[in-house]
Amino acid sequence: MRRIPRTIQIIVARYLRRLLRNRLDGQQLQAAVESALATLPIQEKLLVREGSLRSETLNRQLAWAMAFVAGAVNAGGFLAVSHYTSHMTGVVSSMADELADGDLTTALAALAMMLSFLGGAFVCTTLISFGQRHRMRSRYALTLALEAVLMLVFGFMGNRLQQEIRFTLPTTVMLLCFIMGMHNAVTSIISGAAVRTTHLTGTVTDIGIELSKLTYVNIHNRHGRERIIANRQKLSLLLLILAAFLGGGVVGALGFRHVGFKITVPLAAFLCFLAARPLLLELRLLLHRIRKQWNPEEREPS
Repeated sequence: MRRIPRTIQIIVARYLRRLLRNRLDGQQLQAAVESALATLPIQEKLLVREGSLRSETLNRQLAWAMAFVAGAVNAGGFLAVSHYTSHMTGVVSSMADELADGDLTTALAALAMMLSFLGGAFVCTTLISFGQRHRMRSRYALTLALEAVLMLVFGFMGNRLQQEIRFTLPTTVMLLCFIMGMHNAVTSIISGAAVRTTHLTGTVTDIGIELSKLTYVNIHNRHGRERIIANRQKLSLLLLILAAFLGGGVVGALGFRHVGFKITVPLAAFLCFLAARPLLLELRLLLHRIRKQWNPEEREPS
């Protein structure tokens, strides 16, 4: 619990005590508080540790947070620009259909969407690689901050859709594809490809695989033959991604329908919230290095 901000611990504890009063004893309430805190994406190492160094808890927090945003942008973006901007399988299939029908203009539009998604993943990976070479703890947080800025740009451009639809609509679609490319790349890289959040084809496939293993009956226990056993942790993670994407999609669709492009503001704020702690840590380290460089008394003796 020491790595979770004290203020958030107090807020969550007070809320749960008020919500669950007269229902749980002291130990059960404490367990409920710890379980609630474990699901919040506020761990200090959430956007710092990567690959095999990440715990199951960190991956779960990252998975639901990023899948929620992806679902909101994808579903809400469809209502805004009439395109699903993270479904590259459908985009490439559409491009093939249009080429077969001889509609070169629409095929080029689909190609631009695919290249924009690719460009987002390319830029995201380049920024992360640059940060890795310069030992920046905030390299993943910086990409999320950039994504938040681009999301606000999308919201601003959305206000011009009705006035300049011929110019703004294709640009907006490409921008959303670029954002989704960044979003998927940062999650895939930091989790070692264990978590992908912008599309669910592989997720639903893996859920089917694990459910099959879970329900398989090992009747004959023959020597030398492995039992068919499901990976329950993986299954719970996949179900969490599916539920978060669905929930984000509902929120995004309702938001774009009733609030409009202003819904991009809380989504961008949520991404900034995820990136805040690593960025603040990087800022403190930078200020410490500057102070050490300009203060002769703090320099190490030569």
